[in-house]
Amino acid sequence: MKINLKVWRQKNAESKGHFENYVVDDIHEDTSFLEMFDILNERLVAEGKEAIVFDHDCREGICGMCSMTINGIPHGPERKTTVCQLHMRKFKDGDTIVVEPWRAGPFPVKQDLVVSRDAFEQIQQAGGFISIRTGAPQDANAIPISKEISDKSMDAAQCIGCGACVAACPNAAAMLFTSAKVSHLNYLPQGAPEKDRRVIAMVEKMNELGFGNCTNYGECQGVCPKGITLDMIAKMNRDYAVAKAKQAVGAL
Repeated sequence: MKINLKVWRQKNAESKGHFENYVVDDIHEDTSFLEMFDILNERLVAEGKEAIVFDHDCREGICGMCSMTINGIPHGPERKTTVCQLHMRKFKDGDTIVVEPWRAGPFPVKQDLVVSRDAFEQIQQAGGFISIRTGAPQDANAIPISKEISDKSMDAAQCIGCGACVAACPNAAAMLFTSAKVSHLNYLPQGAPEKDRRVIAMVEKMNELGFGNCTNYGECQGVCPKGITLDMIAKMNRDYAVAKAKQAVGAL
């Protein structure tokens, strides 16, 4: 395959970025998208040019590091797939592919295709944990949890914090990420003691960091590589409303 790439290059957060064009040929259709970038970078280095900087780690679709917008779609054209699991067979010989970093104010570009997602870490640190002592590990059947509830908690826990939801949202909202991190603990009895404080702390930290609000476009759900749905946002909004009502009457 021969691919025409239009790649965003930016030296650092303070620099003005621009697109550069590259031609990559002799690419096998079973090559992954990141492997194609590896091949391009090897050729650039051999020519004495600066390699394209991009983020990755596991290359197994579980870490969320491979943040690229491909032809306007975070993670590319294949649904429920991270960039590292995307293969060149999803494109045609001679295609032009435009590759950009996530575009959101709270995700400043560090270099080329790499953005800082420190904002997500701050949201998580605000309340995405259990600090109440729960005692020694118990038998799996000691705290009965219905399959429906455990399934919902596990669905939320699948979030890998990649940031595709923010990049796809016209409002740069982080509500799908935040709701997943809130809900996977709030569904469980172990997270119940801090449920109200958790949702207030995480939502208000999200707002403080400059993320937009959800207006139900649904773009976040469409690009989430783990298939997390808007149901999580609805649950978080309900939990937040209840928690704020308790706070207002001094019951929290």
